[in-house]
Amino acid sequence: MAQIKCYYPSILITLAVVILSLSPMPEVPQLGYVPLWDKWIHFVMYGGLCLVYWFDFHRNGHSKKNWMKWLLWIVLFPIALGGLMELGQAYLTTCRNGDVIDFIANSIGVLIALPIGLFLMKRKKE
Repeated sequence: MAQIKCYYPSILITLAVVILSLSPMPEVPQLGYVPLWDKWIHFVMYGGLCLVYWFDFHRNGHSKKNWMKWLLWIVLFPIALGGLMELGQAYLTTCRNGDVIDFIANSIGVLIALPIGLFLMKRKKE
């Protein structure tokens, strides 16, 4: 239980992403025309999720020797989660539709967060 406590930010943000992904979308007033606004939301949500994972990696003082194992979790898990959420939207909900372009936006967000996290990891070692 103590080890789980160390990862509360990652767990809470992951749960928030799952809930937001499978809940009905509220009516949002138009604030003007923003091309692909929903794709930007996916990009930011999954990039932010990945950065929270990096934050927990740093905060919990993981050693240099096991960073490749963490790299797989930090990158592959959010991408897989994004794919599962799109499948869940397509097959488990009646209020949402799964979209391959949303999955691509999720993945791009994670892949953009990757070099940011690596940069932060390098700075921490200095």
